[in-house]
Amino acid sequence: MASYVVMEPPVRGSDDAVVVRDGFYFLAFIVPLLWLLVHRLWIEALAVLAVTLSVAAAGSYVLAGPAGSIAALALNLFIGLEASSLRLAALRRRGWRDWGVVEAENRDDAEIRYLLRAEATGDLRRDTGTIHDRGATLTRRDETISGPALGMLAYPTKG
Repeated sequence: MASYVVMEPPVRGSDDAVVVRDGFYFLAFIVPLLWLLVHRLWIEALAVLAVTLSVAAAGSYVLAGPAGSIAALALNLFIGLEASSLRLAALRRRGWRDWGVVEAENRDDAEIRYLLRAEATGDLRRDTGTIHDRGATLTRRDETISGPALGMLAYPTKG
């Protein structure tokens, strides 16, 4: 299962929460500048462009052989590994709030689990239909709610 960070918009009552998967982003590794621009990470894109141009300039004047390519590959690897953190930091700068972390198989499942939990805690007041959670583990703010372990035991919850 993957972890997804749920970010709520600055305007209370808006149902446009963003779900960001925590992990390696392959497209951010392959084309970091394009990935950053698509996700509206302007400051980060400018920084990557400046570093890329610096590495290219240093590679043509100082670095001999494969050292310039290794430096560019290291930058791309860094962007691929930190893509979710960069996106979350940009959302926080824009006033978005951390709602919590959801563990799910895919993004759609994470959104469903977020909506179910937000509705159950009163954070979200809207009809989402009848959807049943399958014993997911959800960490929100400072509490952990979990389903039964192997169908026999339940993990303790704060309360």
